[in-house]
Formats: sequence, C-alpha cells, structure tokens
Amino acid sequence: MQKQQPLIAMVHAVSAAARIAQNAFAREFPEARLWNLLDDRLLVDANTAGGLNERLRRRMLRLIEHAVEGGAQAVLLTCSSYGEVAEVARKLWTVPVLKSDESMFQAALAGPYEHLGVAASTPSAVPAALAQLDQLSARIRPDNPIRVTAALSETAAKAPTPRQAAQQLADALHAAGADTVQAVLMAQYSLAPAGPELSDLLGVPVLDGAGAAARALRATLLARHPIPVESD
Repeated sequence: MQKQQPLIAMVHAVSAAARIAQNAFAREFPEARLWNLLDDRLLVDANTAGGLNERLRRRMLRLIEHAVEGGAQAVLLTCSSYGEVAEVARKLWTVPVLKSDESMFQAALAGPYEHLGVAASTPSAVPAALAQLDQLSARIRPDNPIRVTAALSETAAKAPTPRQAAQQLADALHAAGADTVQAVLMAQYSLAPAGPELSDLLGVPVLDGAGAAARALRATLLARHPIPVESD
C-alpha cells in the first residue's frame, strides 16, 4: 500500500497568509497535503486586546488540538502574533508545531549578517518578531549579538500593489535608521509579495517565513516519514 503524504495543518489569521503559505509549499514541499484552518478574528482580537491574553492563547491551543486530533503530522502557525503559543503546544503534543517565522529567523541568524531589519504592517507583529529574534540569537550566536532595527508601516497592509507596499516599508525602514541593514526579514506572511520589490529598493536580500517554514518541515517530516518510491 502506498504510504500517504505528510499532512500539515496551517492555522491562519488572515486569508492572504493562507494563499502565500500554500504557494510556498507548492514550491518547496509539493509532497505535503495541506489542511488550512482559518480564524479571521485572531489578529483583530489580538490587536484590540493590545496583544495576547489567556483567552486568546487558549483559543489558539484549541485550534492546534483540533489539528492534531485530526491527524496532522505537523502544525504551522502562520500568524506571527501567536508564535509564543507554539512553546506551550510543544509541551502538550509530540508533532512539530512551528512558529510562522522561526525557520526564517534561524536561517538569518546562521548567516553572515550583523545588522538585520524587520518589516511589519501590524503592531503586534513587531514585539513578537523582536522577542523571537532575541531568544534565538542568544542560543544560535551567543558570542556574536546581532543588531536589529524594526519598522512598522500600517499603511503597507492596505497598499494596492506589491510595489507600493514595498515603497512604504522602505520608507519606514529608512525612518527607523535601517540604512545599514544587510538583510530584511518580513514579519508577516501577508507582506511576502512585496519582498522582491523591497529587495530592489534597498539593495539587500529580503527573507520571508513561508518558504523557510516549508523547507524546514520538508526536511523534518520526510526524514521521519519517507515516502516510498513505487516500483514497476
């Protein structure tokens, strides 16, 4: 009997993140079966509350539990604002539970960069990204701390084209003093379409979390559950 392909559940707070994540997996991990769980009040309620509270944390944990009980072999939280819930989930379940951007952050911190920029269009994404970068940096490069400059442009979320979103993010980064950054990390999946344009404007690499997460999960899941090649 042919072994089934790995099932990955993705918990989304906005539909744009769902589309971007699906496109990334189509490129980087086409063997995966995707299960999309969308709660389009997650980000709205987090912003209204001024960040995560216990009620919102429990809500995300219920969504992860639903995914695990439904047979998911991994769970990806595509909303960066809820990343901290993954730490709790990892103590409750044995399947991999990934924060939206941790694979991207790990790759950036393992690289040659000394000064990174972080671009966001929703306020709650900024402290979440900075906290995760601090935590990972202390573990990955404790003797070589990295400088991080974050920029927020809420208007970029409503820009009609990726080029316009990129210009608004570039303006915010310049205003924040990010002229010497060696790479920019997108703090939200929904900003990924503006990445190539932002890279052109700034002249530095722009990294996004969706592709990095897909590559990381492919390496993890295919090592655990290799898909056999059919013989004639």
